[in-house]
Amino acid sequence: MLTGPNQLNNVLCFPFIFRGALDCGATAINEEMKIACVKAIAELAHAEVSEVVANAYQNETLKFGPEYIIPKPFDPRLVTVIPPAVAKAAMDSNVAKTPIVNMFAYQDKLNRFVFRSGSVMKGVFNVVRENPRRLIYSGGGDERVLRCIQTLQQDDSLAPILIGQRDTVEETIREVGLQIRIGRDFELIDPNEFNGYSDLTKQYHSMLGRDGVWPADAEVILRNNPTALGAMLLQRGDADAMIAGPRGNFQDHFKQIKSIIGLQEGVQCPAAMNLLILENGTYFVTDSYINYQPTAEEIVEITLLASAQVRRFGLTPKVALLSHSNFGSSGHPSAKLMRRAKEILEQQAPDLEVEGEMRTDAALSEDIRNKMFPNSRLKGEANLLIAPNLDAANITFKGMKAIGRGVSIGPILLGMDKPVHILTRTATSRGTVNLSALAAADAAFNSQVLV
Repeated sequence: MLTGPNQLNNVLCFPFIFRGALDCGATAINEEMKIACVKAIAELAHAEVSEVVANAYQNETLKFGPEYIIPKPFDPRLVTVIPPAVAKAAMDSNVAKTPIVNMFAYQDKLNRFVFRSGSVMKGVFNVVRENPRRLIYSGGGDERVLRCIQTLQQDDSLAPILIGQRDTVEETIREVGLQIRIGRDFELIDPNEFNGYSDLTKQYHSMLGRDGVWPADAEVILRNNPTALGAMLLQRGDADAMIAGPRGNFQDHFKQIKSIIGLQEGVQCPAAMNLLILENGTYFVTDSYINYQPTAEEIVEITLLASAQVRRFGLTPKVALLSHSNFGSSGHPSAKLMRRAKEILEQQAPDLEVEGEMRTDAALSEDIRNKMFPNSRLKGEANLLIAPNLDAANITFKGMKAIGRGVSIGPILLGMDKPVHILTRTATSRGTVNLSALAAADAAFNSQVLV
């Protein structure tokens, strides 16, 4: 049992000192550990305020000063910063019976405790750390993007390029209290100052001239549409991957991206997939944003694209083709659609663990599934849910997320010729970090220079 030389009175400090002490097997809570805790809190108070705290205290200006000298208790970084500092102090002062050998792994474990997406994204972030990439953001003036840049700079794993008006970016950085700076931590392309329109305009018109874009319109579009400008820079090779949004309509962003970036060779049906992390599992749902009423052949292509992306997360895809029907219980065209997709998939991907058509409860419960179809090729619960249309996919994803209070990553664009994803209007800074890492990892995979 832990005993300390003095009783701790600081309500904020104690839980985190206790956590760090327990994790290293400390026999006492000494002065060195208390001091380490205080120093960690002081450093965190000087740091930029996290998005979680900013949302919890929307009517307060949280910048270090007389009114804000210690972090707010809702700050999730308290869990990731203080225990490692306390544990290190315990080890340095020789009161730790089970010293932490790998401090980086310990911090990673704490990070995954705070952010449930951490365990799923761990492999992705490892790829990014070992293979840094240039990432362009078309919504560079958005607070969530700037918070993301602040987080990523701590890891020094990406070279960010932001598109945004200089005054807006600088003002947002000041208002939020971030420590990043233009030119030092990221490159800024201000559409009003950019001098590279001439070549890009000619290229843009050569690509879209037969889509009704006049030569006189090309530069106007690039000057006023950051997603179009960012996609052109990505296409030219000025960056390795791109994140569009979060402001604006998804379909408007996608239209520009598809026109400029195009599709991978052999891909006819691009799609969007969402990763959903719940307390009882990790699930992928598609297609929730692009294909309103896909054919059976398109559902097959969506399934194959999604399965390949699931494997990049280090997971084995277990596919359920969703329907209102269970294994032939309905003769409705939508049920026949999914039945036909399964037949094609069995021919094209015989090793893929796929089953259907089935209802969602049968997909997620082997017990329910075995009662009606004990010879199912799908064992356990499905982790990749393929819906028959966009409505079903979006409803399934949104419902599971809300009821399960899940963490989502996406939408993840599938089938594009270059790594590019689109943030939705409801994206968080943590979601932006995750999608950024995924885009950068995709760029590393595509370059085939993984270390």
